[in-house]
Amino acid sequence: MHAFRPNGHELTCDGVGLAGIAASVGTPTYVYSAATLRERIETLHAGFGDYPHALHYALKANSNLAVVRVIRAAGGLVDANSGGEIEVALRAGYAPSDIVFTGVGKTPAEIDRAVTLGVKAINAESAGELERIAAAAGVHGRVASVALRVNPGIASESHPHISTGMDSHKFGVPIATARTVVREASARPELDFVGLHVHIGSQMLGLEPLRRAAAAVVALAQELRDDGVRVTHLDLGGGLGIPYEDETVPPAAAYAAALVDVVKPSGLTLIVEPGRAVVGPAGALLASVVDVKPRAGGTRFVVLDAGMSELLRPALYGAFHRIEAVAERNGTPVTCDVVGPICESSDVFGVGRSLPAPRVGAVVAILDAGAYGAAMASNYNRHALPAEVMVDAGAWRVVRRRQTLDEQLVCEE
Repeated sequence: MHAFRPNGHELTCDGVGLAGIAASVGTPTYVYSAATLRERIETLHAGFGDYPHALHYALKANSNLAVVRVIRAAGGLVDANSGGEIEVALRAGYAPSDIVFTGVGKTPAEIDRAVTLGVKAINAESAGELERIAAAAGVHGRVASVALRVNPGIASESHPHISTGMDSHKFGVPIATARTVVREASARPELDFVGLHVHIGSQMLGLEPLRRAAAAVVALAQELRDDGVRVTHLDLGGGLGIPYEDETVPPAAAYAAALVDVVKPSGLTLIVEPGRAVVGPAGALLASVVDVKPRAGGTRFVVLDAGMSELLRPALYGAFHRIEAVAERNGTPVTCDVVGPICESSDVFGVGRSLPAPRVGAVVAILDAGAYGAAMASNYNRHALPAEVMVDAGAWRVVRRRQTLDEQLVCEE
């Protein structure tokens, strides 16, 4: 399903013209397709079929309330990486039992909140964190449901900055010591040990690393059962990639089948935490051309009103995003370096791109920007956080208005 496609001379989102949205709301603006969000959740559920499973959407990818509410209505639960994300989940209508709480550095306040709410599971990162969770549960007279994040020492084969499953990474407990950590934690009356968690990276294009990570935690779960430790679920994280350029990505059915094949002999419930795979293709960033500067060799700089403050991924990871003209799409193609207005040489969206000859005031769409776009936006250079729009059933509405300077400064004055 492709939400963003041309209709005549204009790029649209599910048939709604993007030029009209840009003219009404201004730019930079994120636009999301509700239909795509639903379709991605439904396709993942269908891939797992009748096998016991739960989809806990990773809020870190995009936690706009409207996005989260569409995902909830489609049957997705949530994975929260902070206390703030837990609160967003609650405001979106989720019950505590719908929330898995992950995150490397949980603060005392975040642990207290998760314990007192009684979330589905707190994915603990260390023996020390398990002790702190037990202490908080004891203070509040609660029993906290916990799982242990295991680091299996398996390379994700994705970008180094989004790989999380090797010994050199900060995430989880080395698998060699996990059995001992779990045995000790499961003896604490304040803790209800319910599962194991593993997540080895993001934007993964192959299934073999995921199979190996799943096999590692299945084997560990069996060892724990032999020790008399009750394990009810395996949380295999997220990581399934999307085709930003011309990558070949496993379909959801193949992804689900690969995990079920490994987990099924154990009989354990399977949890996954998709983020990018759900919301990435559902979003685009609209930006206006504010300058066109000729370069030697016949190319040109095309300067947008959006930059790394609105979409950080290209500057942070060297990430590729397709860039398309919203209107006037049939002009003579020229070679452009598409850049932002931020005072950093890394503020570049694309080098050597072919676009219809741009003019000042024209609008472009930066595609596949639904994940880690608005969620990573900042006020660098005092840029306002962009507006966000949801397209649904042939209509659109603003789901986050553009930030004002007064709102930026309210905590400073």
